[in-house]
Amino acid sequence: MEYVTHLQKDKKLAKIIGTDLHQLNLHPNIPVRIMSSIISQQLSTKVARVIFQRFLDLYKGKEPKPKQVLDTPAETLRTIGLSNAKVSYVHNVAAFCIEHKITDKKLLAMSNEEIIELLVQIKGIGQWSVEMLLMFTLGREDVFAVDDLGIQQAMTHLYKLDPENKKDMKEKMLKISAKWSPYRTYACLHLWKWKDS
Repeated sequence: MEYVTHLQKDKKLAKIIGTDLHQLNLHPNIPVRIMSSIISQQLSTKVARVIFQRFLDLYKGKEPKPKQVLDTPAETLRTIGLSNAKVSYVHNVAAFCIEHKITDKKLLAMSNEEIIELLVQIKGIGQWSVEMLLMFTLGREDVFAVDDLGIQQAMTHLYKLDPENKKDMKEKMLKISAKWSPYRTYACLHLWKWKDS
């Protein structure tokens, strides 16, 4: 794989890459993926899966269109285990997607920076959420999540960075990660995997 050869130029990163190859895939219906990311915030993967399934069950097990979600009363969304804040965020996503005519086709034609700029306007969606969407939904190969706690922990450990000074640490992380471009997403995947093992 081309990305492995490129990332192995970084001697420290090369030590943790191992033989596992990561595949990035495109997952259709991006508006629903954004809602799913809100639903799963601050929940364990297992609980998030259960609640997302209940969400789909409201629409006979099919992924809903933003209009259907917007037409779903807040009370109904609360019955599946969503907090008031999450209900309003999910409604915000639906409204935003309708207003800005967000479709897979539209987003696929945009750059990472344009997508971040567009989607962080949605209340309840921050830069980190959009970066995860770029990586895991749009399958973009060159995304670096500087604010991700797992990435920060892995890099402070691997590159002996000082986590006390956040600003300084992030600047160093960005400098190191610049060398991984255009395959920064894969580097993140390996850093997460290494940290978890």
